[in-house]
Amino acid sequence: MRRLLAAAITLTLLAVGSACGGTAGGSGADTVVVYSADGLKDWYAKRFAEFTRKTGIAVNVVEEGSGGIVSRMEKERANPQADVLVTLPPFIQRAAQQNLLAEHRIPGADQVPAGARDPGDRYAAMINNYLVMVYNPDHAQPAPRTWDDLLDPRFKGKLQYSTPGQAGDGTAVLLQLQHVLGDQGALDYLKRLETNNVGPSSSTGKLQPKVAKGELHVANGDLQMNLALINNDKSNMRIFLPADNAGKRSTFAIPYHAGLAAQAPHSESGKKLLEFLFSTEVQRTAPESFGTPGRADIKAEGELATRISAELDGVDIWQPDWNTVLTRLDADLAAYGKAVGR
Repeated sequence: MRRLLAAAITLTLLAVGSACGGTAGGSGADTVVVYSADGLKDWYAKRFAEFTRKTGIAVNVVEEGSGGIVSRMEKERANPQADVLVTLPPFIQRAAQQNLLAEHRIPGADQVPAGARDPGDRYAAMINNYLVMVYNPDHAQPAPRTWDDLLDPRFKGKLQYSTPGQAGDGTAVLLQLQHVLGDQGALDYLKRLETNNVGPSSSTGKLQPKVAKGELHVANGDLQMNLALINNDKSNMRIFLPADNAGKRSTFAIPYHAGLAAQAPHSESGKKLLEFLFSTEVQRTAPESFGTPGRADIKAEGELATRISAELDGVDIWQPDWNTVLTRLDADLAAYGKAVGR
């Protein structure tokens, strides 16, 4: 278990499928419990310490994969533990659909583009992020450049991607392949890729250290998390966006969305935290986490913002219709499971 060395913050890492009874955080009024997809560890440490200094409210964080954290809330429906949910699409949309989020107009969130926030005021994009892949430069040589490169037998047992339906980034892999190859083409490709794949993983964040150590040579990731690991932890990995057969690279945004949990035990504290996270001063710090502000009126600036732009230079950015994605997600996941034999 990793612990954030920041005042009044307790970070608890929980595996998907862990017991859901009991309390996730403190029970006092001066507490707020955040259920979050992994990837924002360092940014959380600084921001939540600032929030605690300003308000006296302690922040407790529970991290899992994007789908796992929403599943946890579903299981706790009769005894809610979370005050704030932060997760990736389409799982934030699923949480809203399952009435796990409260209607709450977050101050500042009206500046988030309409396509990145819920018209019912249940969530909004807090930090923008993008699907990428990573490789270990000492082992994956020549470096992979295309989707077909990942089918090479040299990656057998050395490649892994997080599981669609459990992790937001893993679900993004499925969506990206559907975009590049078509629905059936994506399934056919993933069936072939299974020869190299180590197996299921509920969390993308668990794969990154394995790539850095050389246990894995290739894995999926996201731009925000991977740039942070490379910059802050000096992780031995490189980012790439696989090209299609025509040499075209593409990706799409998978923002960290935030919203107030329905029946939140510390609702007022949760509202204060959300207001803080969408404030101008905090949104301006998004590049410190290698993300960009969710609010359109605040521009990412500085050296770190330049590095984000450099990684996306020459890449076609497309955008899924997340409501459509959610509508067909169960069927897509069933088809995926059948294709890869799980």
